[in-house]
Amino acid sequence: MSAALDLQSCYRALGFREPPFRITPDTQFFFPHSQYLSAIGHLRFGMQSGGFTVLTGEVGLGKTLLCRYLLRHLPENVRTAYIYNPQQSFVELLRSILHDLTGEMPAGEEQAALQARLLNLLEDLAAQNVRVAILVDEAHRLNPGVLEGLRLLSNLETEKQKLLALLLVGQTELEKQLNEHGMRALRDRIGIWHKLRPFGMGETSSYIRHRLDSARLSGDFHFERGALLAAHYYSGGVPRRINLMCDRALLSAYVECERSVGAAMMRRAAQETSGVPR
Repeated sequence: MSAALDLQSCYRALGFREPPFRITPDTQFFFPHSQYLSAIGHLRFGMQSGGFTVLTGEVGLGKTLLCRYLLRHLPENVRTAYIYNPQQSFVELLRSILHDLTGEMPAGEEQAALQARLLNLLEDLAAQNVRVAILVDEAHRLNPGVLEGLRLLSNLETEKQKLLALLLVGQTELEKQLNEHGMRALRDRIGIWHKLRPFGMGETSSYIRHRLDSARLSGDFHFERGALLAAHYYSGGVPRRINLMCDRALLSAYVECERSVGAAMMRRAAQETSGVPR
């Protein structure tokens, strides 16, 4: 039997149909916490109102999962281009946007021709009452030239409305970049600016229980209160760290034939995944 099948059998033996704490951005595990729902609300409003929206947060707070969830639950009459690899030239970015909006990849066209094609497409969609939003994940990786190009795209408008909404989602380095003197023209166009924060203790506990319940097939496997306290303490309330620690603790419980995770088990998991001192 392969290692992957062995691992899957561990989760099933604990009563789960799949790993509860995978770090991939699986929308099935979206945690409907107030700050996430607020972030989604801000992004949806930005899509419909046009202009610039910025969402920032430290590493591991769930920004990409929010992007994926938003794309699965779009407002009516909104079409999107999702840029998950922002380390492109502006011309490459234009091609990516047109590909997402039309399903066809432009080839061999220069920047002016691509911009003209995009303008024509946006005008056609606006005539059909379809709004267009460009969602850029990992936006802190955009170089200043591309950011300036996006600012110029935000000029595309009719007498009545903006033709394009721009949503930038990235780490806190994006805040520093946008606060530089050379970015003041773009910064002045940001209509919505929202920031994610780590979970508090109660939120961490609710998050862990939510992940367990979302993957549960049967049984009552759980994390004891001491384990929940330890998970928050060692993770700092960062979901990605919580997932790593809880996954390791859960598999330790399987090896030790336990039906719950205790504080000592969670501390060992923290040591193994995050280098916490013994």
